[in-house]
Amino acid sequence: MAELLKYDNVEISFGGRPVVHDVSVSLRPGEILGLVGESGSGKSTLIKAAMGLLGSNGLVTRGDIWFEGKNIPDLPERELRKIRGVKIGMIFQDAGASLCPIRTIGEQIHESMSAHMEISKEEAKERALELFDKLNFKDAGRIWDSYPFELSGGMNQRAGIAIAMLMNPAVLLADEPTSALDVAVQKQVVMEMRQLRDMFGTAIIIVTHDIGVVSAMADRVLVLNHGDVMEYGDAEQVLNAPQNDYTKKLLSAVPRLRRS
Repeated sequence: MAELLKYDNVEISFGGRPVVHDVSVSLRPGEILGLVGESGSGKSTLIKAAMGLLGSNGLVTRGDIWFEGKNIPDLPERELRKIRGVKIGMIFQDAGASLCPIRTIGEQIHESMSAHMEISKEEAKERALELFDKLNFKDAGRIWDSYPFELSGGMNQRAGIAIAMLMNPAVLLADEPTSALDVAVQKQVVMEMRQLRDMFGTAIIIVTHDIGVVSAMADRVLVLNHGDVMEYGDAEQVLNAPQNDYTKKLLSAVPRLRRS
C-alpha cells in the first residue's frame, strides 16, 4: 500500500540544538500510528513538523517529510496553508482552550470551513450535524448553538475532533487528545476516533504517553525517548513482545484500555 505521509531520516532542532534524531516512519491510508514516550521525548515536535508549526525557533535540520509528493519543510507558508487543516487536520490536548469562548461552536465551525472553501452557514450546519449524529452526539443542535463554556471539557474535546474532520482530511494528527479527560470520556474519544477512521478511511497519528490508549487504537507503534527511536513496528509485536528495555518499562507502568 502506498505511503501517505513519510518521515525520512528527520532531525528537528530548536535554537540549533537537535531534539529529534534521525527518525524514519511512514503512514499508510487508513492506518493508525501511535507515537509513544514520556514527556519531552519529541512526540509532539514530530507531528508539528508535518504541519509546519515548529515556530520561529524550530527547524527540520535534516531529512524530509513527504506528503503527496511534496516535501513539507521546503514549502512556503502559502502552500502549507493549502495542506494544513484541509488535507492534514490536527487536534490538541485541550481542544476547549483552542476554541473562542465568546463565539458559539457553530460560528467557529462555519468560520473554520469558510477559510478553506465557499460554504454557507446553513450548509456548514447541515454537514456538522450529520457528523455529530454519526458520532452519536446527543442533542447535536444544542451543541451547534452552545458556547464552549456551556459544554463539558469532554464534549469540547469531542467537538474539536469533529471540527477537524469536517474537511475530511487524509491525515489526522492527534496530540495527546485524551490526557485531560477522565477514563469514561477517554474511552469514548478513542472509540470515536476509530469510528472516524472506519467511516472516512482517515489515517491517524496519535501522540500519547499512555500505552493503554495506543493498545486500544494503533496498528503500528513508534516508541521515542529523548528524540531517539527505541522501537517501531506492528502494534501487536511492540506491545506484546517488545525488544527494547525502554518499551518494556513503559508497558509495565501503564494500564491498558481494552479494545471494544
